[in-house]
Amino acid sequence: MKKKGTILTVAALSLLTLAGCGSQASTSGSNGSSKYADKQVLNWTESSELATNDIAQATDTLSFTVLQNTQEGLYRLNSKGTPANALTTKTSVTNGGKTYTFNLRKGVKWSNGDEVTAKDFVYSWQRTVNPKTASQDAFYFFQVKNAEAINNGKKSLSSLGIKADGKYKLTVQLTKPVSYFKKLLAWPLFYPVNQNAVQKYGKKYGTSSSTTVYNGPFRLSKWNGTSTTWTLAKNQTYWDKKAVHLTKINEVVTKSTTTSYNLFNAKKTDETLLDGQQVKNNKNNENFVKRLPTGTQRLSLNEKTVPAFKNVNVRKAFSLAINRKQLVDDVLQDGSTVSKGYVPAGMGNNPKTGEGFDSEAEVKSAVSYNLTEAKKLLAKGLKQTGKKSLNVSLLVSDTDASKQTAEFLQSSLQKLPNVKVSINTIPYVQLITRQHNKNYDLTLSGWQSVFADPINFLDVYESNSSYNTSSWSNKQYDKLLDESENKDGNQASKRWSKLVAAEKVLMNDQGTIPLYQAAKSQLLRKNVKNINYNPAGVPYDFKTTYIAK
Repeated sequence: MKKKGTILTVAALSLLTLAGCGSQASTSGSNGSSKYADKQVLNWTESSELATNDIAQATDTLSFTVLQNTQEGLYRLNSKGTPANALTTKTSVTNGGKTYTFNLRKGVKWSNGDEVTAKDFVYSWQRTVNPKTASQDAFYFFQVKNAEAINNGKKSLSSLGIKADGKYKLTVQLTKPVSYFKKLLAWPLFYPVNQNAVQKYGKKYGTSSSTTVYNGPFRLSKWNGTSTTWTLAKNQTYWDKKAVHLTKINEVVTKSTTTSYNLFNAKKTDETLLDGQQVKNNKNNENFVKRLPTGTQRLSLNEKTVPAFKNVNVRKAFSLAINRKQLVDDVLQDGSTVSKGYVPAGMGNNPKTGEGFDSEAEVKSAVSYNLTEAKKLLAKGLKQTGKKSLNVSLLVSDTDASKQTAEFLQSSLQKLPNVKVSINTIPYVQLITRQHNKNYDLTLSGWQSVFADPINFLDVYESNSSYNTSSWSNKQYDKLLDESENKDGNQASKRWSKLVAAEKVLMNDQGTIPLYQAAKSQLLRKNVKNINYNPAGVPYDFKTTYIAK
């Protein structure tokens, strides 16, 4: 799929099951005694600041997590990872899978008192694909009729394939059948937006809790756009508020796991992420939970600011100089696993053989450690580029894991002759802005899938993807991805083989340097029940979470 805007087209063969934390709650036992604690307040930690509360501008996992919990779309993923009706009460699919008609729930309110209607979906989708909005994620809509042409400035917004047939009926026209479309609709990017609020607040919309309106389980409060604390308070106007047990979720940013760990042990929070030594110390703790989301870390090399990175031998040299096993075993020590390639484990299986994509598409030389070979390739590459040395800056966020990884990479890369690496550490929100603007030499880049399909990662490196900040480009790669989605989309085996071939092109050319699949081990109080955890998308849905007695 071609896109001006970002990364994942996504044809999902399967979505990893949401792992519920705890058992389903019942309102009371046979004797009338409630299972709920009197105080339904969850205290949660985050490792970075909240970047935005605007659906059209969100690009990071935390922003989408807050949107997931404060907004509502046509569907929500249930505890099995299946799209379940939310604002739609009935869906019909016709025209060979290209026309979707949704009957909407009546009487649903925005937090400003407006009713949620079909026009809110039309407005939201048009706003995101409008090139003036400059949404990085606009490409996700390119399966909707005329969306790509609109985003490229070639057609009017009114031609978008979404229409409001009255207040409670919504019709969507696609360019082709999309088997995973309902799963996309359960993702906040496809949720409605209140036009009155956007017009009222203008450019300030979504930049603070008071300049956004909500129709989901919770309302964001006490966030001014840069706050390191905020609250998700139960939304009393939510249509399904009976299913929501928490009265509020207090969130605090703790960039060091030492801080969050101390807060947890002091019983000031109910959850903390763990670093390596903390994982070792707490494996037998009754509150220990290990998670392995389909999120990865990679080293991106900017060919625009460092012309030498256009040379494949230089890129391969940098990759071969990194001992990934040492990084995860001795530095991170948190259960993270060495990457077999760019696409991580858990992103789908061969429709015929069942083999995991990461195993089938593995190019061992692209993730191996061989310092001797790295030195040879670097010498060759520098000679080819006419350079005698490289002096580059590594841009990373100010979290513990990022700083530890950066120091390891600095040490590893400086074992290459005539290579000097300095580290530049900045807050995460600033990091994603600089990455988007291609303002870096080297950077640690993370990617978390929306759902489990290889295209969800591979789309990042299409030549015209807005997330392809390194400027790497390969015509064969683009052709394979285009054919996988637009020619072989309904032929599972052919599509799969082209996705595998594309990954191998990316890795053989070392278009990026995969490092590890990041574990998210944590301590979570055992009386916190019913968190819907999604390893392949927006991770935490707190709608049905409760605090047990």
